[in-house]
Amino acid sequence: MNILIFEYKNFGTEDIKECFEKNGHKYVVVETNLYRDRISPEFDKIFDDKFGQGVDNEPFDCVFTFNFSPVISNNCKKRNVPYIAFVYDSPQVLLYSYTIINPCNYVFIFDKTQYTELKMAGINTVYYAPLAVNADRMKRMLDKTGCSHNIDRFKGDIAFVGSMYNEKHNLFDRLEGINDFTKGYLDAIMKAQRKVYGYFFLEQLLSGEVLKDMIKNYPVESSKDGVETVSYLYADYFLARKMASDERMDIMKLLGKELGEQHRINLYTPNPTPGLAGVKNCGPIDYYDDMPYVFRNSKINLNITLRSIKSGIPLRGMDIMGAGGFLMSNYQEDFFDFFVPGEDMVLYESEEDLICKCRYYLDHDDERKAIARSGSEKIAEHHTYDVRFNEIFNIVFN
Repeated sequence: MNILIFEYKNFGTEDIKECFEKNGHKYVVVETNLYRDRISPEFDKIFDDKFGQGVDNEPFDCVFTFNFSPVISNNCKKRNVPYIAFVYDSPQVLLYSYTIINPCNYVFIFDKTQYTELKMAGINTVYYAPLAVNADRMKRMLDKTGCSHNIDRFKGDIAFVGSMYNEKHNLFDRLEGINDFTKGYLDAIMKAQRKVYGYFFLEQLLSGEVLKDMIKNYPVESSKDGVETVSYLYADYFLARKMASDERMDIMKLLGKELGEQHRINLYTPNPTPGLAGVKNCGPIDYYDDMPYVFRNSKINLNITLRSIKSGIPLRGMDIMGAGGFLMSNYQEDFFDFFVPGEDMVLYESEEDLICKCRYYLDHDDERKAIARSGSEKIAEHHTYDVRFNEIFNIVFN
């Protein structure tokens, strides 16, 4: 198969290339952020040029991207060529573009709830597919002896890898002019949402005077070529990120307070985190070169999901298990489709439950290692890029 890939700093591009090479496919990779636009005459010219060249003088059989691109969809529609989009980000406002219904599309969504919502709305170009891991690459890395990496930097008892969403001028802070009632209302519904896993209700609670006040102070608009609501934009881009910031900071503070004196707690993030006593901020790490070592060398790896991911398993969770790490995650419904909690990974139900389970598994090495091993084996058998793209290509071409 001949595949045209568009990408720009996507996690997984190197793994996709390895998967395609291993399975005898040819590809051309074009790096440009223009494919993320809704309308881009400049990108259309790039597409014309690259598509016309083919690969080794042979025409392309399909076009691939991580996440969905309206401009690629329209270009593929004109040429009647399949467009495969593998979505790993959330929120993904571009999924609500009218171009989602283009018959050339094969859009694979990792969040079953979002997939179901689109499917129930009559969108027949979407499919459900959990995310994938290059287990072979991780095994090669982790089996190396005499590795030049500073492994001590990646060792710890508890680790969290991810953004803290506490950067200056984040989206929520742009609502600073809202009135006291709106502030109180938003604070209350976010606190209520934090206590509920498995159902994201913020969007439906943004209406009336509260929504008017938010629009007045920091206006956002639905796109002209999409069906997303203003409430969706505020809930998934403003409130969900604010909740993630508060939740992640509160959890790390609690871990530092309760366990920091006895255990090494590492945070790998690009964000500054003053005031986290008992937690070591190790700074950012590279997805390919460093992250697998963190997951393998940390006794417990946390997944604290961004709430705009309604039910899906985030890439972080799949990567932790794929690297042979022990995964401790908040509840996400899609885990139950593929894994057994307590056997392949562990779910926590509250912050207090998280502390109790961290204590337990830090004291029970054999159980923890057995769970990590089971999760890794299931990833290697069912959730590699080789497996996933065999499934995807069967759907697209058969």
